[in-house]
Amino acid sequence: MSVRTAENIFETLVDGIVAGRMPPGEPLVEQSLAEQFGVSRTPVREALHRLEQARLAERGARRAFVVRRMAPEDLAELFEAAGEVESALAALAAHRMSEIERRQLGAIVEEGDTCDDPQAYGEINARFHESIKSGARNGILAATLDELNLRTLAWRAANFHEDSSRLASSRAEHHAIAEAIRAQDAEATRRLMRSHVASSYIVLADVLAKRTT
Repeated sequence: MSVRTAENIFETLVDGIVAGRMPPGEPLVEQSLAEQFGVSRTPVREALHRLEQARLAERGARRAFVVRRMAPEDLAELFEAAGEVESALAALAAHRMSEIERRQLGAIVEEGDTCDDPQAYGEINARFHESIKSGARNGILAATLDELNLRTLAWRAANFHEDSSRLASSRAEHHAIAEAIRAQDAEATRRLMRSHVASSYIVLADVLAKRTT
């Protein structure tokens, strides 16, 4: 099995689910997906198990996979948990990042300032958060965030596709977080990161509400 093939299938399915093209309850049939992607059923099966781990798919009738319904309260708990863990990492990064790492973080922020493409900005956003996680130098917290990110990063990326104003507000929040890290102000960094993650949830809650009305 090609790991990359399974990864590509997973990412494509995540995009479809988060964007609303694949509604809750839609069957995820191994054979049909294998034919769609032109692969064997093995990488499809791996991708479906990853979707289940990410809480984007669940077992339906006869144990077959279907797209999972994400209730607003489920998403709220998920983002609250991610915000608490990531804000703790950000506070550590404020003290532990080297000067080179701080400058690299600043360069990522500046790159985001000139990017108006939602997909490209989503990638920049992921690098911004990855840089802070790495700079915190706490493997246990990082591993916890990685598990949560499996379930939140696709939703965060959807912010930039679903709400055009989110690009501007995200840029401003990145600047504030990077400035607090440069000042080595751990408590301000913690507060700003928690607010940043919460802002993502607020946008998504509105998106989900519109889909159910």
